[in-house]
Amino acid sequence: MLRHRSLISLLNNVHRQTCHLRPPSHNLVRTDFLCKFNRCYSKKSGGANDESSNKTPRITPSAATYKSPVDNRGSSSSTSYKECHPGTQKVNSEIQSCNRPNPVSACPPPDCAHEESAAAQARKNNKRLLAAILLTAGTCYTIWKLQPESNKEKIDVKTSRKSAAKSVPVKIPSTSSEIPAHVPYLLVGGGTAGFSAFRAIKSLDAKAKVLILSEEGYLPYMRPPLSKEVWYDPDSEKKDELTFKQWNGSEKSLFYEPEDFYISPKELDENPNGGVAVARGWRVERIDPFKRIAYLEDGHEIKYEKCLLATGAKPKSLNIFSKAPEAIQKHITTFRGIPDYVELNEIVKETDSIAIIGGGFLGSELACALSRRASLENPKLKVYQIFKEPGNMHKVLPEYLSLWTTNKVAKEGVHIIAGSEVQDVKLEGNEVSLMLNDGKKVSVNKVIVAVGVEPNTYLAEKSGLEVDPDCGGFLVNAELEARSHLYAAGDCSCFYDIKFGRRRVEHHDHAVISGRLAGENMVGAGKPYLHQSMFWSDLGPDIGFEAIGIVDSSLPTVAVFAKASEKDSPKAIVAESNDNIRSNLEANVSTTSSSPSPVNTQKTSAENTGTDDYGKGIIFYLRDELVVGIVLWNVFRRMTVARQVLKDDRKYDDLNEVAKLFHIFDE
Repeated sequence: MLRHRSLISLLNNVHRQTCHLRPPSHNLVRTDFLCKFNRCYSKKSGGANDESSNKTPRITPSAATYKSPVDNRGSSSSTSYKECHPGTQKVNSEIQSCNRPNPVSACPPPDCAHEESAAAQARKNNKRLLAAILLTAGTCYTIWKLQPESNKEKIDVKTSRKSAAKSVPVKIPSTSSEIPAHVPYLLVGGGTAGFSAFRAIKSLDAKAKVLILSEEGYLPYMRPPLSKEVWYDPDSEKKDELTFKQWNGSEKSLFYEPEDFYISPKELDENPNGGVAVARGWRVERIDPFKRIAYLEDGHEIKYEKCLLATGAKPKSLNIFSKAPEAIQKHITTFRGIPDYVELNEIVKETDSIAIIGGGFLGSELACALSRRASLENPKLKVYQIFKEPGNMHKVLPEYLSLWTTNKVAKEGVHIIAGSEVQDVKLEGNEVSLMLNDGKKVSVNKVIVAVGVEPNTYLAEKSGLEVDPDCGGFLVNAELEARSHLYAAGDCSCFYDIKFGRRRVEHHDHAVISGRLAGENMVGAGKPYLHQSMFWSDLGPDIGFEAIGIVDSSLPTVAVFAKASEKDSPKAIVAESNDNIRSNLEANVSTTSSSPSPVNTQKTSAENTGTDDYGKGIIFYLRDELVVGIVLWNVFRRMTVARQVLKDDRKYDDLNEVAKLFHIFDE
């Protein structure tokens, strides 16, 4: 009997812990539990003091009623009995009965009443939470609905900017452990110069293994269309896919090659046929030219045999914008690569006004492109172009042609504010107010600073590399070598031009040619840089020019113009060649024509009327009576002739005769 009561006491404690019940609310549950226990332990005929309790009990299912003593907390002197009926249980006949069976194992599991109570409470809490969410959502919608339309547009613009920022790719691969620790050819920079170097390396070493480290986060792509053709097609799907229509209507991708052209960095070392891998989003912090090791931002080391620095250039800004408060800087941006294009493409769909600061190539091209886009997609958008010079591209074109170009840009719908500088900037609501030096105020939603670029030479100081103090850029020799086995090409390099001395060129053609030469020299060609690079600019599909040499409006110029036809436009030349990259179109024009007749040269420039129709023509730039630069105005596929004129390095008595070599008078 004592052992029976001790076991009952023990089970009471276990049951209280199992069900997490606190007295006195558990009395009934415990009563039921003890009842179930006693029905299995007691015998049919009597209480626990019966003599038969000393015998080995056999538990048998029965419909009989048992009585079990249960503590009655309502009275201190009485014992109450609760009737209970054992459930039917199947007994395995093969199991022999034991002298002392385990009564706990024969009892059904206890029921915990608090579980039902907790579930009910959880349902109540869920209903309350749902009601709170619906009430909050309804309140927010009501507030938004009551706002003026202008405020909704501002919110949409901010949302667009956030979605555009999210489209920028992350590091690929995600960890540097997947980047090879040793490569034969390492190219730092994923732009045009780096990709051109890869092509040259593979042309001379078919099984070369090349690793490109691109900090920007994209596969190698071409930059020129970003300020030109991509804005003249309103097809949003093409914008998402980063494709565009050329002037002739054919479709083209911004990327030089599709993604499946490349192999993953971790597969580069084991590929027997070599190939090119691109590690996107990774930045090189330092290079040890003596140990030939490049150090990534996380400390990962890459040992190389030959390395090319093709880090390109970064946009300049103006102090008045770069030192402005953060709230103002949110409305100010520069324009250089795909991330800038993706962001701006979203903004122009919703915003009311944009100001472009700068009257050079990029500023003028972008002003024309955005104005044309506004006419197709967002008529309320006003595009302002503000610059301190008298006319567009005044530093390159003669004054009369610069002013004529300004008139053409204005006819595209651009609001030109020439001869002005921004002296102060303030934030007024959701607009930036630009205070000009003439007292005028221009208020816009967005400001794009396009005032040129500077070479990206951040590696120089930590790597012990020399930068040219005048031109900027990594100082390289004629073979584009900065150190043994370390080369530099493209916008970031300052090379020696055998004709014009030390130079640094920031154009696409130079990136292609210098990258190609550096790649060849990395394989062992040992060639000097003798190329005269060209550049081009298009102000829409109807006006464009190509240039070579020293093109500086401060030099004396001689110009010869002729009447243009429909064939004399960027659109026509792309339709003929199906290639928007002008440097790829240099035709093999013969330069063996009869030499110009020696006559007295009269160096003049056309009068600045602003109304003349300069359809097409040739502008010669002179220094000490020698032609040092040439602009081909709406004249295409004649760059080979221009190169030959510069190469002759002679004084021409009649440049009108020289202009005939370009066939500008041909119908």
